[in-house]
Amino acid sequence: MFKRLILIFTLVFFMAIPSFASFLLIPMDNTQKNHLKAYGIAYWVLKNDAELSWLLNYRGGSFMMKNMKSVENECLIRGVSYEIIADSKATAILQEISNPEVNMDEIKLEKAPRVAVYSPKNKLPWDDAVTMALTYAEIPYDVVYDEEVIIGKLPMYDWLHLHHEDFTGQYGRFYAMYRNAAWYQEEQRTSEARAQKLGFKKVSQLKLAVAQKIRDFTAGGGFLFAMCSATDSYDIALACEGLDICESMFDGDGTTPNYNSKIDYSKGFAFTNYTLKTNPMEYEFSNIDIKVPRAIPQKNDLFVLFDFSAKWDPVPSMLCQNHENIIKGFMGQTTAFNKNYIKPGVLIMGDNKSMNEARYIHGEYGKGTWTFYGGHDPEDYQHFVGDPQTDLSLHPNSPGYRLILNNILFPAAKKKKQKT
Repeated sequence: MFKRLILIFTLVFFMAIPSFASFLLIPMDNTQKNHLKAYGIAYWVLKNDAELSWLLNYRGGSFMMKNMKSVENECLIRGVSYEIIADSKATAILQEISNPEVNMDEIKLEKAPRVAVYSPKNKLPWDDAVTMALTYAEIPYDVVYDEEVIIGKLPMYDWLHLHHEDFTGQYGRFYAMYRNAAWYQEEQRTSEARAQKLGFKKVSQLKLAVAQKIRDFTAGGGFLFAMCSATDSYDIALACEGLDICESMFDGDGTTPNYNSKIDYSKGFAFTNYTLKTNPMEYEFSNIDIKVPRAIPQKNDLFVLFDFSAKWDPVPSMLCQNHENIIKGFMGQTTAFNKNYIKPGVLIMGDNKSMNEARYIHGEYGKGTWTFYGGHDPEDYQHFVGDPQTDLSLHPNSPGYRLILNNILFPAAKKKKQKT
């Protein structure tokens, strides 16, 4: 009789567990073992049509969902920290977050965004932080390039990243240092052949058409993200429509006379009143970038994330979720944006005030949004051509890489009614 009572008690106990421990919390503060793969778990949950909440400013921007054994197993496999909490604890968290006096909010994530990376198909001697982050986090993506953009495939996607790219048709302005390198010569040959195949006389004309297609994708409600040289070169290409800013070594002929006086800054997303570099031997597009010389030691080369209101400004709050608010700086062909040349109305989300530079900026265009992030690799201070790829398994808690992954989840957020 006693053994039977023990058996009944045990069965009742285990049957009752789901009602007391029915939520799974993925903390994103310093208790998380692998922040980057946690984003992959969030994406996986959305891909499997489960509900997911992003708890802005709660323990570093944690994720919470109904407890499912499949999610728990996935966390174990990927090495992501999680907590099983009771209904009452989940309710208490949501009550805490809803308090109007605290800077927190709950954002419902609805659907896994369709992700594309604009990247050349041929291998080049540098890597890309976004594709590394996506691969490490196990978030699926498609690679698209000029052909796919020109024939109109971008509307198939929600989110587009611009790989390290030069949209001006000057081959990254690598001419002075790398014009005799096999990879540079191959890049020029393949680019010229691609332009002709797609009906353009020059690479610069093809890149402008691509930039305009991306502009239209954004205007139609797309989410655009770019890093390094893809940021300013994209804006420059749009603003220099109708001008030839490529010297003869890039396109075989001369430039438009006095082209700096003819730039239409209104056509770009982010920058205004800048001046283009006219020396083709200079590894720089314009004075938008603050890089050379870096008048600051590496240990002091930092930028600070702004603190936005989660309830009133949910978009920048999502994009800035982190367990650190001071981020290590890192260089690239385009390292940072001179604030003197940022358009009014552009939202600065991370900056170094002592250098008068912005590192992380955001804006709206039509029905969509764009985000520009300066620098090449958040865990490699000065990445050179031919350097080995960063091993993200050595940096699973990188706050710099978290900013990239915030942008990937951002399109999944349910739109909230504007507060009045």
